[in-house]
Amino acid sequence: MEVHSSGLSRKRKREELNGQRKDGECVRKIPQRTLGLRDPAPFTDEVEAAKTPYVRVSMEEAQRGTPEVRPVRVYADGIFDMFHSGHARALMQAKCLFPNTHLIVGVCSDDLTHKFKGFTVMNEDERYDAVSHCRYVDEVVRNAPWTLTPEFLAKHRIDFVAHDDIPYFSAGSDDVYKHIKEAGMFAPTERTEGISTSDIITRIVRDYDVYVRRNLQRGYTAKELNVSFINLSSVTLAPSSSQEKKYHLQEHVDKVKQKVRDVEEKSKEFVQKVEEKGIDLILKWEEKSREFIGNFLEMFGPDGALKHMLKEGRGRMLQAISPRQSPSSSPVREERSPSPTFRLPFFTKTSSLSFPPVHHSSAHFSKDEDE
Repeated sequence: MEVHSSGLSRKRKREELNGQRKDGECVRKIPQRTLGLRDPAPFTDEVEAAKTPYVRVSMEEAQRGTPEVRPVRVYADGIFDMFHSGHARALMQAKCLFPNTHLIVGVCSDDLTHKFKGFTVMNEDERYDAVSHCRYVDEVVRNAPWTLTPEFLAKHRIDFVAHDDIPYFSAGSDDVYKHIKEAGMFAPTERTEGISTSDIITRIVRDYDVYVRRNLQRGYTAKELNVSFINLSSVTLAPSSSQEKKYHLQEHVDKVKQKVRDVEEKSKEFVQKVEEKGIDLILKWEEKSREFIGNFLEMFGPDGALKHMLKEGRGRMLQAISPRQSPSSSPVREERSPSPTFRLPFFTKTSSLSFPPVHHSSAHFSKDEDE
């Protein structure tokens, strides 16, 4: 039987939110609301008995939806030791089997459980209380029977029994729900893989030393934890006063190991940071060195600016200090008039003062020009 659409498991919702869905699918948004659950589910002896005659609802009527005054009464039973998410998911499926469901949960007593299944971690009162606080439960039956009888079904006006479809073996029966299935009253649910009471107990047994040391550290005594007795291969040895000291010593050793691991992690982080800084410095040094080499070659290279500057300066110096070249042929001198003769008043008429001719490179002055 398919679970009602409103009963999508939280696991599926988390998978959708974590991206584990097909491409193109949209995550279904859940509206914010408060269901108003304030009290735990009542026990059967606290519920007012119905006065109308008991008439079962058919599967078709239940799936179609019953009136509000007549919900489909679904029964689910179990031990519910160390109540966990697997239990809650099974009850959620039972609650969501039909549009209008009243879920009744039966919890077996310690006597029946120890007789047919084994010792429990939680006692019956603790298990009753745990189930009553589950949000999907409407009513709790204490001291529920191991096998459901027609009288029990009629007393509690049960329409369907919800349980996983795996055959549940018991003393004298291959499946305690066989007669329920034959009567058409069985509504199967699915188990949650990876979580069960046996799995949780296995984890505790496997990590026994860890949990003992933790509880000793939290203030529990060795007597409360029963660590003074070592049970090995079903043989109980004599009490040992050093057992508690052993666990305390192991706790200190674990702390030292943890400190060493922390130091190693910090050392790795430090070395990693130094390496990153070193790489950055090397990259910056290479960049600067390339820039310096480029500038050096630009200035002092074969075709650098310095060579052009020196060449240009050398040309200027040579031009400044070298004599000007004489012309290959002297120009033909023009015929000049004789130099003028100057007479001074104190000279006699016969004496005269003459000056040598003055040569100018630019022009030749005549007598007329001197005057």
